[in-house]
Amino acid sequence: MNQPSTEIRSAAPDEVSHAVAGIGAAFIADPPARFAWPSPHDYLSTMPLATREFAGSSFTHGTAYVSADLRGAALWLPPGVEPNSEPLEKMFRDTAKREHLDDLLATFEKMEQSHPREAHWYLPQIGVDPNAQGEGIGAALMDYALARCDQEQSLAYLEASKPQNIPFYERYGFEVMARIQVGAAPRATPMLRRPHR
Repeated sequence: MNQPSTEIRSAAPDEVSHAVAGIGAAFIADPPARFAWPSPHDYLSTMPLATREFAGSSFTHGTAYVSADLRGAALWLPPGVEPNSEPLEKMFRDTAKREHLDDLLATFEKMEQSHPREAHWYLPQIGVDPNAQGEGIGAALMDYALARCDQEQSLAYLEASKPQNIPFYERYGFEVMARIQVGAAPRATPMLRRPHR
């Protein structure tokens, strides 16, 4: 098996589907995603669409960062760019498990409200192929993007979708802002990082 590559760069236009597929593989056990689509069929058929609506603007802005071997991706939205909220909500209404829809939409609404008022970089999704996890790709993806945040002296913001991921983000200077828990939906944890000098 080839060693995973920790060389990071912006995704090329013909690599969008590869990056989206990598996110899908990485999020296969993600609590909010599986709350929305508990069935494997529903998850596998819908997650690529969700990724494109949630973070697809990162590709058009050149801020979808990938490892050279495309086994890891971090989809960052630059200051002033937001997820496609209306199409994303419609997609959830059309595809998510009915009994979970209200809690899911309320969670996303609270996530939107948690964003900093100041200009900031937003990380909707970062993931590494499960077969390449623990090889430094996630760390390289974070280092690459946060170096830009520091250079620009910009805030960085994300929501941790798994409690066990919080220490990883804390190592990079992110701090827990709040905890979002709505009904039966999994907890989301907004986190903010101030730029380093």
